[in-house]
Amino acid sequence: MTSPAADLLEVMRTTTRTAAAAEVQRLRAVIDWCVLHATTDEGVASFGDHGIPLAGDGAPWVSEFAVMELGAALGMSTDSAKRYVGAALEVRYRLPRVWARVEAMELPFYKARWIAEHTMALPAAGAAYVDRMVGFVAHKVSFAEIERQIAAAKARFDPEAAEKARREAADSRRLDVDKAHVSINGTVEVSGTLDYVDGLALDTALSHRAAELKAAGSEESLDVRRSIAAGDLARGYDSLPFEHADGAGDDGFETGLRPSSTTDVVVHVHEDLDGVGRLGNTRTPLLAETIREWCGRPDTRVIVKPVRDLAGHVHVAAYEIPDRLREQDELVDLTCVFPWCTRPAVRCDVDHAIPHADGGPTCSCNTAPLCRGHHRLKTHGRWDYDVLDRGTYLWHSPFGHAYRRDHTGTQAITTPTTAHEPHRRT
Repeated sequence: MTSPAADLLEVMRTTTRTAAAAEVQRLRAVIDWCVLHATTDEGVASFGDHGIPLAGDGAPWVSEFAVMELGAALGMSTDSAKRYVGAALEVRYRLPRVWARVEAMELPFYKARWIAEHTMALPAAGAAYVDRMVGFVAHKVSFAEIERQIAAAKARFDPEAAEKARREAADSRRLDVDKAHVSINGTVEVSGTLDYVDGLALDTALSHRAAELKAAGSEESLDVRRSIAAGDLARGYDSLPFEHADGAGDDGFETGLRPSSTTDVVVHVHEDLDGVGRLGNTRTPLLAETIREWCGRPDTRVIVKPVRDLAGHVHVAAYEIPDRLREQDELVDLTCVFPWCTRPAVRCDVDHAIPHADGGPTCSCNTAPLCRGHHRLKTHGRWDYDVLDRGTYLWHSPFGHAYRRDHTGTQAITTPTTAHEPHRRT
């Protein structure tokens, strides 16, 4: 006998599949309608019907009046119908791998539509690139990863536009202090957009100063101390005087020391990526010119690191995770390995899949990054996972649901399973 909670979960899974089937049926009808009313007549007169482009190059033009008729049948405004039909045509004709996932009811159309809306402006080769890079995993990866691939496509297939956008972004940098709106308590809002390296330097300086304030006896919260630190930095305050500087403040910053004026840029060189690199902790695509500018600053120290052997096996006879194993885990998994979690691995705990107290080794085949919340869930919430291969994990929920997580993302396993008994905790 199943529990009421398990029954409710099954209702949600079943209705989700039913809704997906209905959406696919409607999409097929919409596309068939567009094929029936496809036209090459662009029209030059102010009145009368004519064809309109609703998707990128390669998708058919459709009679405008036919789209209006379709919108009425769908209960949408004409403008909404144009956007919906355009996304359907973009997916069907320019993103065939994504369309295959939609037809298989593995990828919800709302996600495919979001991809389509971001690829319409790309040339055919750019759309094909995005389809090739994300089509086979679009149902498993996050919006953020898809957006990174789209950004990379824009940089590769329309470099002039990408460079123009980079210059415009640089010109949009600002830092505003809203002096016109001062609260009754004497506070003001500060907002802005900085270069990433400048933002890191500011964040480091604020955290360092906040740690000094705490060491000097401040009982304010970290947020308040950081706000005070901004004023101190603006006024050019030096560090507070300390007789001993062997303590550590928040975020591991040593107190009593001025932050270094040198910015470290750590470069992992893998291969020629057509002028596109990636920011390590967010995987965000970066133009080579941006990286070149960062490395060329006089206050920058460039550190070129050898690529870690991700296939190598690291094993130590201790519970503590060595740095080389932690770095390997971060490079292999990139994020927390819980289903659909996207928290960066660099901010995660390193978990023993089989607890160390139960004989689990501290090695490449038994460790993985888990964010603090999902680490607690695994330890105390009866969730568990098996390591199928390096970077591939099979998760089990207390209700018998299973999820496969690997470098391509997360996939729910639809085959019913029995409730999984987690490893014994100590």
